[in-house]
Amino acid sequence: MANAGYPTPVEADWIAHDFVFHTGEVFPSLRIHYTTVGKSSGLPVLLLHGTYGSGKNFLSATFADLLFGPGQPLDAETYFIIMPDGLGCGGSSKPSDGLRTSFPRYNYLDMVNAQHLLVTEGLGIKHLRLILGNSMGGMHTWLWGVTFPDTMDALVPQASQPTAMASRNWMLRRMQVEMVIQDPAYMGGNYTVQPPSLKLANVFFGIATSGGTLAWQAMAPTSELADKLVDARLAGAGPADANDWAYQWTSSKDYNPSAGNGLERITAPVLAINSADDERNPPESGLEAAALQRVKNARLFLIPASVDTRGHGTTGNATFWKNQLATFLLSLPTSGGLYK
Repeated sequence: MANAGYPTPVEADWIAHDFVFHTGEVFPSLRIHYTTVGKSSGLPVLLLHGTYGSGKNFLSATFADLLFGPGQPLDAETYFIIMPDGLGCGGSSKPSDGLRTSFPRYNYLDMVNAQHLLVTEGLGIKHLRLILGNSMGGMHTWLWGVTFPDTMDALVPQASQPTAMASRNWMLRRMQVEMVIQDPAYMGGNYTVQPPSLKLANVFFGIATSGGTLAWQAMAPTSELADKLVDARLAGAGPADANDWAYQWTSSKDYNPSAGNGLERITAPVLAINSADDERNPPESGLEAAALQRVKNARLFLIPASVDTRGHGTTGNATFWKNQLATFLLSLPTSGGLYK
């Protein structure tokens, strides 16, 4: 058993042969790395991570320790928890494996299609009890509901909106990537050492789009304290590879599950969870509230902003929403389909 009382995580790889990207490019052997917790006979749950993360990000004190243990909402004695590394991320196939900028330019739908192949062909699962994703994983969760509407009992997208990637969210994503690829040290992606701009751009984006207004003010009420926080981030480890990082952020550009009748295709109950101080998905825009009106069975849990929330990063801490998840799971029918 793991330290927090749930079974020891198990890692593995699965190969998708002749994977077809949205560009039409075919990849002979696409590696998908994944981590599981629990027995394969349990109710299957798919957890989807955020940008430049990996499935193992969920194995934290503020997530797995609060959800996977005995009697907790995703008790690993009841559920089979699947945490893939997204295409281009973690241990899955990515530019830094050797192809660099010759690696196919993937988008979010490619990432979701790879996840679907892992679940259905790699693990032999026909139907999922739950898909829960955070940030990028939340957007992937919306795309699962639109693209494969009959393959899950429930959806819990977090820190995301089912609307087009646009406005400041995309503008800052684009700008941080430009900061790196326009750096002479990037050398068109053929660098021998990571460009210095990589860490700077990543820290800039993190401060600008996560952390929470009230929390930042409480932690940094003076320029001296603010400098200490910046210095600590600059002293930390940056992203591992500039090409991987640029691909990951750029892959979100054409995300738009609301196009056409996409949202009307979703049949599974949806519990959307966002924070009121989310810098990337500001609720005051009204976009998510309007979009949810198009989904047959959807509701929003909006976490109130406080000095304890962390803006876009709030949902990474299950303390804020685990009770709502537990209630939501109890409200679902016993079984929405044959899982295996």
